[in-house]
Amino acid sequence: MKTANFFVGMLSILLMASCHGHAGRTGEDHEHDHGPQEQEMHAEESEQHAHSDEIVLPAEKARAAGVVVESVTPGDFHSVIPASGTILPATGDETLIVAPVSGIVTFLRPLVAGSTVRAGEELFAVSAENLQDGDPIERAAIAYEAARKEFERVSSLVKERIVSEKEFNAAKSNYETARIAFEAVSRTRNGKGNVVKSPSEGSLTSCPVRSGDYVTVGQPLARLSRNRRLHLKVDVPERYYASLGEVVAARFKPSCSERFFDTQQLGGHRLAYGRYTSDAAGYVPVTFEMNADKELLPGTFAEVRLLAAARHNVISLPVSALTEEQGVYFVYLQLDQECYRKQEVQTGASDGERVEILRGLSGGERVVTQGAIHVKLASASNMIPAHTHNH
Repeated sequence: MKTANFFVGMLSILLMASCHGHAGRTGEDHEHDHGPQEQEMHAEESEQHAHSDEIVLPAEKARAAGVVVESVTPGDFHSVIPASGTILPATGDETLIVAPVSGIVTFLRPLVAGSTVRAGEELFAVSAENLQDGDPIERAAIAYEAARKEFERVSSLVKERIVSEKEFNAAKSNYETARIAFEAVSRTRNGKGNVVKSPSEGSLTSCPVRSGDYVTVGQPLARLSRNRRLHLKVDVPERYYASLGEVVAARFKPSCSERFFDTQQLGGHRLAYGRYTSDAAGYVPVTFEMNADKELLPGTFAEVRLLAAARHNVISLPVSALTEEQGVYFVYLQLDQECYRKQEVQTGASDGERVEILRGLSGGERVVTQGAIHVKLASASNMIPAHTHNH
């Protein structure tokens, strides 16, 4: 019995030794005996891992998507003061249309704020017919006729020294005053009453009366803007007061538009900046004057970037070059005609068109400035899992 157990134990030891030897040789053979096809597959896998951060977008698709690439070059960049403002009609560009006589006003066509009018166009008629005080034109005509006759009378008597020079001058003054008053109210008279015409082409910014209202002489009927010049009134936080003397222009985006405008491109300039705080406590007013634009609506608010002294050798990119992910900004660098790489950057001030780059670029890189979103989509699609790009 002991002899049998001894032989069984020895046999087990021999079998285990044989298995280990076979396993060692098999592993060694597997490690060293690769075929050419298997080696090529391993090389492609290694290259794919090495370039896993690259994005492939064929040149034809990039052109079709409107992808534009520019070389990064340090240059001048203006210091930026963020603020807010209001677009207003320029001083002298507005005209107040008033009633020439007292009476009932009638609209000669529908008029509201924003209505466009032509120079010389008839807008209102004011009539005093059937009012207790009577027609002011008839009263002016009576006063004028009486003054004319009195002037003619004293004119013939002053030569004979029957009336004094003082009486003659008084009669002449009364005559001239009555004549001017009569001509002023009579030259706009027609069958509807005294007609009020537009003094120039433009649009009505306000119309405080309604058809059928009673108005007095000189009462405003409408305010007309010629839409030629505008003011941009900017409220700047007072902590920037020391830098306001260096402000040369402003870029602003009105609430009624999606794009930024430049006061210099609109033929504008800075009029003045306040040496005091405005009605909004803690803010200093800065005013620009510029040409009007069809997209600029007086009375609207605007996001403003005041441009102060220029800083040199600053890296900046168009706003369209940046993409944002959870508060982190990225750009896309072009490596060759089809390959791109995502690059994180730290941004600084923005003037509305360009953004200062504080970190992530050193100059000389080729950056996607338009169509960056298409490169980003190409990265997310994983349409091309691997490539043979060589650097």
